[in-house]
Formats: sequence, structure tokens, C-alpha cells
Amino acid sequence: MRTVTDDAPLLDDLMPWSVGSPRLGRDWVVAPDARSLRARWDTLVRADGPERERLFRPTRARTPESSVPALPGQPTGTGRFSRESGPCPAPVRLGCGPFDEQWLIPDHRLLDAARPELWRVADEHQLFAVEQAGAAADRAARNRTAGDSTAQDGGPALLVSAVLPDGRSPAGRAGRIRPLHRRPGGTEPNIAPGLADLLASRYGQEVTAGQILAWAVAAAGTAPGGCAVPLTADPELWSSGTELGRRLLRIQLRGARGGDRPRLPGGRRPYVRAAVPPRPDVLTYDPGEEALLLGTGRISPVPAEAWDFTVGGVRVLDLWFGRRTAAAEPGTLEALRPAGWPPEWNSELLELITVLALLAGLRSGQGELRRKLASGPRIGRAELEAAGVLPIPAAARRPASVLDHHEEGPEGQFALV
Repeated sequence: MRTVTDDAPLLDDLMPWSVGSPRLGRDWVVAPDARSLRARWDTLVRADGPERERLFRPTRARTPESSVPALPGQPTGTGRFSRESGPCPAPVRLGCGPFDEQWLIPDHRLLDAARPELWRVADEHQLFAVEQAGAAADRAARNRTAGDSTAQDGGPALLVSAVLPDGRSPAGRAGRIRPLHRRPGGTEPNIAPGLADLLASRYGQEVTAGQILAWAVAAAGTAPGGCAVPLTADPELWSSGTELGRRLLRIQLRGARGGDRPRLPGGRRPYVRAAVPPRPDVLTYDPGEEALLLGTGRISPVPAEAWDFTVGGVRVLDLWFGRRTAAAEPGTLEALRPAGWPPEWNSELLELITVLALLAGLRSGQGELRRKLASGPRIGRAELEAAGVLPIPAAARRPASVLDHHEEGPEGQFALV
């Protein structure tokens, strides 16, 4: 993961409103398949007294007696869970670390810190930016090299999701989540006040929040203070960089927001050549055959670039596989899981391989962008300060008021936010 100069603004300067990662508090509320979550819920609500409390796994923030408001946008109960007897709320997708989407029970009574301000703005218009620096940034800072260092040594510095992400690094570290919009409906962009106008005057063209995010995805690198986004002063480089960023975004979003599902060229598309066994115990790679081996299961062709793709120094395919095959403690709700390997996991894995291979194929374009940035004119922090963009106004770092958003409070009370 590459480093950038100290003069480059941080993502925190460009997208000032951020929210901490959700803290779920109990692992059983998330699963790679929705059926397991319904089975866990049914088992829990059938249990009585001490057994329900044991399965629930109370924490200081949540017990079966906790009284909390509903999650924004989710029609779930607000009565104490100790009295719950109804069906499981419809599970929703959750981004679980880099490039993994699983299912979550969206019930506020089960989540220690769900971050309602994120749920309030999560809709079909929203995108969430998640920094991936973490420990990799610290290592990169200690081993800083010249401007031709590779952005992908530790993986991308910035990822974007259309579904609500958990904001966790592969090592489980909690990061900051930055919505692209501060209000529902894709309104009020989460961009530093005055930034778009400054860039528009330098480039001689309109600059949108979506373009700024696309540029950040293409150009972001690591710095001691977090994720840094150097800004070019060259209009042509801005245009080519934002186009590269759009391509990266389309791949990461996997067809969300009106895009196409990612696909490799004809003969390079991976297929399941041998059925994955019900409980594959090991994931390996055969470079000679370009084959991914899940026990006796076999998928090919799998480009080596997809197998080697890492985030924070962790191989993404290993992480994905481990989250679906790790042993669960007997007698816990987490132990309620598929008896075999569901067909939908094959589809998800094939798409993940495709995403990683396509992203790896754009590394050379990102390298060229970095080289041009290093040698060309840039807009540094001094110019942002002179234009009044920095320092960021305190109000831009706080969530927007959403006074027309009706939400149910604890025990069915009415709430306004």
C-alpha cells in the first residue's frame, strides 16, 4: 500500500462527516446465508428464561431486557426482547470487511451500537467509503519509499460499498465510514464546503461529489494520519483519473446503482469444474492449472492476480473462505448453519474472483496515475486553506438533521429526529 506526501489532504478533509463502525456485540446476528439467521431467531424466541439469556449473549449495551428505539427504516419491534415471540425480521445485506457481503438481522435490540445515523441515510442513492489503511498504513509509513511505490502492496487504500458496511479491517479493526450523501435521497453531498467550487474553477468544468469520490478511489494512498488523497491541478489528469475511478467503482459495486455485474472476457470466466464438498476443510491454489481448490472442489480458470489479491496484508479469498468454514462452538446460535455448501456460495465466490481479477487488471492504470501525480502540479493543503476549504467547519463533521424522518422509540413510543 503506497504512501503519499504530507501535503496531500486526507480523505477526512474531503469527506468530513464520518461515522464509527457498527459494533454488533454478538456474532450470531450475522451469517453468510439468510436461512441460518431465521433458524437462529426461531431457536432464540422458543427458548425461555435463562436459556434465552444464554443464547442471546448479553453485553453491557444489550440484554433481553434492553429498551431501545427501532432502527431507522426497519419495521422491527421495540418491546423488550424477553417478550419477543414473532417471526424473524427480514435479513438485510451487510458488508463484512473487504469484498464480502453477508446477512444481518436488522433488529436494534440485538446490536450493541448499530449507528442509527448510517441507517438513516442508507438508501438506493447512497454509497459508503471505507478506509483500508489501518496497520498497513503504519507499516508503509515506516518503510516509505519513492513515488513509484505500489498502491497494491497491502491492497487498496479505499473501498466503496452500496450496502451498509461494518467498517472492519481484515484484522477486525474498526474504521470510519463516510457516506457520500448526508441526507436520504442522495441530497447534500458529504463533501467539504467550497471544495467542488475550487476544483471546478481550476479545471474549467463542473465537479460533482461522485467525481470526487471516483478520484479518491483511484488516487488514494496511505499517510501517517490515515487515507490521503492527492489532488492534481491538471484538468486532463483529473478527467482521466476520475474515469479510472469510475471503472474501479463499477467493479466494486457489482452491478448496484444501475451498473453491470462484473464479467471477465469470454474464455477467462471462472466455472465450477468439480462440485464443492459439503464441508471443504482447506482452500489452496494450483498456479499451473489456474485452479482454486476447495477440498475436492475445483474452480477454474482463476487468475493468479485474484488469488494473490490482499487487503491489509490478508488474502481476500482466504478471508472469505474462512468466514464460511470456521468451526462454531456447539450449543451456540452460531452453530446453526447450512448442513452443506449452498449453491449461492458458488455464485458469490465466482463473482468475487471476477471482481478481484478485474481490480488487479487496473493496477497499471493506477500506477500511471501515481507517476503523473508525483511529477505534475498539485493542489495541496496550503491552497485549500487559502481558498477557505480548510479548516473544515464543525457543522460539516456532524450528521444532518432529518426532521421529517419518523421513527419508533422504545416500547412503541413515537420519536422524531
